[in-house]
Amino acid sequence: MRHLNLDQLRTLVTIADLGTFAAASQALHLAPPTVSLHIRELEQRLGASLLERGSRGAVPTAAGALLVERGRRLLKDADDAEEQVRRSAHGLAGKVSLATSTGVLVYLLPHVLARLAERAPEIDVEVSILGSIETVGRLRARTLDLGIVAMPQPAESELVLSPWRRDLMLAFIPPGWDAPEVVTPDWLAERPMIANGSATLTQKLALGWFARAGLQPRARIELNYNEAIKSLVSAGYGAAVLPAEWVPDGAPALGPDGMPLAHSPSNMPMQLRPLDPPLPRELALAHRPEGQLDAATRQVLETLRGFASVA
Repeated sequence: MRHLNLDQLRTLVTIADLGTFAAASQALHLAPPTVSLHIRELEQRLGASLLERGSRGAVPTAAGALLVERGRRLLKDADDAEEQVRRSAHGLAGKVSLATSTGVLVYLLPHVLARLAERAPEIDVEVSILGSIETVGRLRARTLDLGIVAMPQPAESELVLSPWRRDLMLAFIPPGWDAPEVVTPDWLAERPMIANGSATLTQKLALGWFARAGLQPRARIELNYNEAIKSLVSAGYGAAVLPAEWVPDGAPALGPDGMPLAHSPSNMPMQLRPLDPPLPRELALAHRPEGQLDAATRQVLETLRGFASVA
């Protein structure tokens, strides 16, 4: 059984709107015999008269009016589907899964998503908070499209790891402590510490910094959420070594001592000090080769690249 032809349905709706076969022929850029053929085949398929032809033009019959009403919705759905496919093919629509750390999620990702919304508002980014090791595993298993991971990572033959951001690690110190201008491993190791969880690369970076000075400090508590660590620092529970994850083109507020306050949603007061020796934290964009990515994922990847920094 043959189904309704959308071109024929469009011809019927256009005749109903414009009132004559000739006007519909002109509007649709179809030859007059083609317009007549469309209506004749529609009427034969449905076994009903759809238009009444008279000296003043063509008027839909009761059956024709019903088909015109339903046809408008069908044609709109078809047009919407075509547009959606075109937008998807050009990376302007689709669903993309992305994994990142809490710090990137809190400070940087909102700016990335805002810029993406300006370029391609119909791309839906599903964000998961995952550690770098799990992110790489899910990318390899193809249950994730993109990841923001801490470096270094083992060499990956199936994935691309491209440098993205290079941020310095800082000492986050309670506001009431008498802290030096620059913090060394020796000074910090003698104070109460709050650390990232043992499975994180952030903790490995910090422990390596201490180890190079021959030190192995023990933390009072380990957490996997940087904002919770900062709240404990602000309350005076201990100091922490965390990345300086400022928003793009932004600067942390200064405290009464002239040193920056931690820039966080709750604006928790604390002292920030540079480390000596300096300790960079490097992030990479992790994904499968671009030839294997759909257009929407490539659009998100390109937006992320716009926020690259090696400061």
